[in-house]
Amino acid sequence: MPRPVAMLARFSLYGFLKNLRFFDAFLLLALRERGIDFLGIGGLIAVREVASHLSQIPSGALADAFGRRRCMVVSMACYVISYLALGLSAQSWLLVFAMVFYGTADAFRDGTHKTLIYTWLRQQGRENERTKIYGYTRSWSKMGSALSSLIAAVLVFITGNFSTVFLLSAIPAFLNLINLATYPASLDAGIAPGGGLKQAYRHLVDGFKEVISRSSVRRLVMDSIAFEGGYPVVKDYLQIVVQASVIALPLGLSLSGEQRTAVFSGLSYAVLHFLASKASKSAHRFESSSGGVEPAIDRIFLLSIASMMILGLALVTGVGWLAISIFIFLGILQNLWRPIHIGRFDRDGNESRAATTLSIESQASSLVAAIWAPLIGFFIDRLSQGEKTAPLDALWPVTLVAIPLILAWVWRRFRGNPIANADIPRG
Repeated sequence: MPRPVAMLARFSLYGFLKNLRFFDAFLLLALRERGIDFLGIGGLIAVREVASHLSQIPSGALADAFGRRRCMVVSMACYVISYLALGLSAQSWLLVFAMVFYGTADAFRDGTHKTLIYTWLRQQGRENERTKIYGYTRSWSKMGSALSSLIAAVLVFITGNFSTVFLLSAIPAFLNLINLATYPASLDAGIAPGGGLKQAYRHLVDGFKEVISRSSVRRLVMDSIAFEGGYPVVKDYLQIVVQASVIALPLGLSLSGEQRTAVFSGLSYAVLHFLASKASKSAHRFESSSGGVEPAIDRIFLLSIASMMILGLALVTGVGWLAISIFIFLGILQNLWRPIHIGRFDRDGNESRAATTLSIESQASSLVAAIWAPLIGFFIDRLSQGEKTAPLDALWPVTLVAIPLILAWVWRRFRGNPIANADIPRG
């Protein structure tokens, strides 16, 4: 078994390489460059989320049955195919193909790597460090995102188009495939060999039973739907807000519109991900200062609801700098939320079905995101009336995702917070 410091470095390297997605700061802009309207973009995002939805639970069950490291390698291979297809595609059906592979890659990855980390923590006798260790490794993911935003901004500035960043993203994905393939076999300890598809099916059924029958886990999934069902859709609209704001600013007038957008979007995303990295690393301190896990979750819910309300006001009144600031703050909240929330699943769930349970959680969020994406795109298309650059006041529908947040917070107040291990002993 590698030394603890070495494995922490490997876990952190995974996140760093995974988030070297040089197109992240320009995904919507790149699709707009190809003449796709917001409803079409929402449709592509929905395809990605539906593909993730359809693959999510089987991927977790397969990970628990065949080995989590193997499923992670499959995930990275799907990313490579997706990025190459996004960079080379000139037709809509190829973009759909790319999004299917993207969603499948997300499904095989999401939740699986976290269970590898938690398995390692149990082997080290460090289960009480869940939030701290996961927050630390996630902080490196965000540092990768910050660096990729700056590199992508330079690439777009030089080339004058957004498509080249897709092809470059395939390189770190391939390097990550090698990193994951060489993880120690001991991280798959506890997974019975030779079960095959029958064992995967049993994990799938048992995972569903656990979520349905154990109220503490069921409540955690509902929290995920409320908090993260809309965030994957909303976060990318920062690009459109930056584009609309840059046009109105008397700065860099000697540069083309694409170059100005590249500079400001790249810088905005770099700041967002740098602060998100700090937030993720500090999640355990936020948890402690809040008085524990559940009080910390309550605070994040309230801050998110208030932020969405301010964002809506900023967009309607056309205050671009405030809207950009709120998008960045929402990213910080999301990266405080995730390490704390995922630790709740490891606290209340069954270790042997950890990947399956987290896959069910991610699948539920993906399904909600698939509904939000085209709905928000439709409203923005109507309000922007076909303008090439959507005005700020046409972007307010992104704040509709605050509705489930408000309902979830009211539900938590009415029913009380989940109590760890309240239903049955952890198996």
